[in-house]
Amino acid sequence: MTGLVYKSTGSWYSVKTEEGTAYECRIKGKFRMKGIKSTNPVAVGDVVDFDLDEASDAVTGVITKIHERKNYIIRKSVNLSHQVHIIASNIDKLFLLVTINNPPTTTSFIDRFLVTAEAYDIEAILVFNKVDTFDEATLDEQLYLQFIYSRIGYKCLRVSSVNEKGIDELRAEMTGNVSMFSGHSGVGKSTLVNTLQPGMDLKTKAISEQHSQGQHTTTFAEMFDLDFGAKIIDTPGIRGFGVVDMEKDELGDYFPEFFALKDQCKFNNCLHKDEPHCAVKEALDNDEIAWSRYRSYLQLLEGEDEHYRTDIYGDGKNNDAKE
Repeated sequence: MTGLVYKSTGSWYSVKTEEGTAYECRIKGKFRMKGIKSTNPVAVGDVVDFDLDEASDAVTGVITKIHERKNYIIRKSVNLSHQVHIIASNIDKLFLLVTINNPPTTTSFIDRFLVTAEAYDIEAILVFNKVDTFDEATLDEQLYLQFIYSRIGYKCLRVSSVNEKGIDELRAEMTGNVSMFSGHSGVGKSTLVNTLQPGMDLKTKAISEQHSQGQHTTTFAEMFDLDFGAKIIDTPGIRGFGVVDMEKDELGDYFPEFFALKDQCKFNNCLHKDEPHCAVKEALDNDEIAWSRYRSYLQLLEGEDEHYRTDIYGDGKNNDAKE
């Protein structure tokens, strides 16, 4: 039988078939995914094959195969540098909720999120939330940010849970897809999901510091079916959802506007920093690339630690980025 993993609790997995029947499954033996040394072999979002466990009185199954993943999101184990924990897999869209001043979401934070989404090969959409609270100055700032990122090619939505502005457009983007929401604490993720699906009561508290360290860290993710034909993955209180390890000469590839100019640079391995005849720096001087994006690129290139922390869906406490 084949199904989709909806929930992981460490040793047991809730797997739902296309017919909608859910089975509690365990794994038999060890799974080894190519190139991944993971603390959890099966993740929410995985498509798996399983056999019913005839030896059990309850209706349970044994997972025998994990289908190839189109993508996955990981976070590193704190104590074991070569071990990772797979948060979720096969995600269609990542939505970053952005607020201008309540709380403020900086361009550095946005850019790190977008670089990470590019690295994971997941479509990212910026959702400017709480637009009902904007005064003229706040609106100008929001529209300027929207101009910067729309020009690069990122979709930008403007929404409000109070007057339901943009909610239908957000639903349309989510319909038929597996989605995850991300953003600072206080940007209104829980309220927005409850507006999208009235009655949803997902846990949004951050996991404790004690349980977010080391090899045995467990983040119990869960997928939910929404009544307009969408799925959302809830993962409470993820720490360290930040930029994955990448070589300096490939960092620019995750800035789409830099990548588009790469072949026009004099040097194939141009870091767009001090090299002569750099197409990216020329575009920067001509205001064809935003200075805020270039500044974020340099920060990442130099490995500056901005204590990048955010929640994926969950409204965890003390999770704001220090920027």
